[in-house]
Amino acid sequence: MRRRPFFVSLLVSLRVSLLLSLLVSLFLVVSIGVVILADGDMASEPLRIGIVTDIHAHDLDSPAEGKVMTGYAERLFAFVTAMNAWPADLVIELGDFVNGWAVLGVDPGDPYRIPQILEAAEAIYARFDGPRYHVLGNHDVFNLSKEEYLERVNITSTYYSFAARGYLFVVLDAQYDEEGDDHAHIYVGVRGFIPQPQLAWLAEILAATDKPTIVCIHQRLDVDFDLFAGGPEILNNKEVQAVLRDSGVVIAVFQGHEHANAYSLIDGIHYITFAPLVEMLIDGEGTPPSWAQVTLDPVARTITIKGEGIQQDRELRYWP
Repeated sequence: MRRRPFFVSLLVSLRVSLLLSLLVSLFLVVSIGVVILADGDMASEPLRIGIVTDIHAHDLDSPAEGKVMTGYAERLFAFVTAMNAWPADLVIELGDFVNGWAVLGVDPGDPYRIPQILEAAEAIYARFDGPRYHVLGNHDVFNLSKEEYLERVNITSTYYSFAARGYLFVVLDAQYDEEGDDHAHIYVGVRGFIPQPQLAWLAEILAATDKPTIVCIHQRLDVDFDLFAGGPEILNNKEVQAVLRDSGVVIAVFQGHEHANAYSLIDGIHYITFAPLVEMLIDGEGTPPSWAQVTLDPVARTITIKGEGIQQDRELRYWP
């Protein structure tokens, strides 16, 4: 009887081992849902995000607006505690972190105390055990410059981007007038605008990525007429929408400002407006503190929103 040469047996054994390894790898990919994104990032788990908006930190309440702001510290602490317990991978507040000096219906008092209120709110927000991000709102510059605001929340720019587990986040600053000048110390005003330099930066950032992208902004981009704004909440909202659409990577826009839930689907992009943390009196009853646990699943390609308070739950799919 002829025996196989040793090297032939060794070659067969190696082929069998390689086949078994490939089968095991395939089983792991299917069973745990590992997906390799186009840019090479490994995303084996969903990304969990805490979203809060319109905190309106202040030491006075506004009877004219039915806005109870003096309980902000307890509400913000409850949000941070819930996000640490979940736990969230990161948190984003979508603007109007501080109310600013103007309070309708009462004497607003000394405007110079507002920076201290902002610092107190930031100290609570900083108790989150992970990355935290800010979006600039119109109230944030009611009696602060953008530089004064940035110094107290420990960020270096009012618009920026960051990546997290296979997703890109782009934070926009809409607090400009239609000439492209900063809103600062204006005390009143709700209309926003994205100047051309920021719009060009946005287009460049989006063109440089193939990651599914979330855009965060304070005023709503999907509103064409708002009574208080006298038009769109973002004056050049259609121009911004076109940049988002043409990029082909934006899956959602996260917004605040409205103090209510809202949703639009435009050009395949989910425009989601979140409910406020601040207490609002409606028919004499105060609203509960509201926020959202948002889960981005790269395998199912879903955006799942689990709401607290009056925040609505949503289950949304994004492009394949």
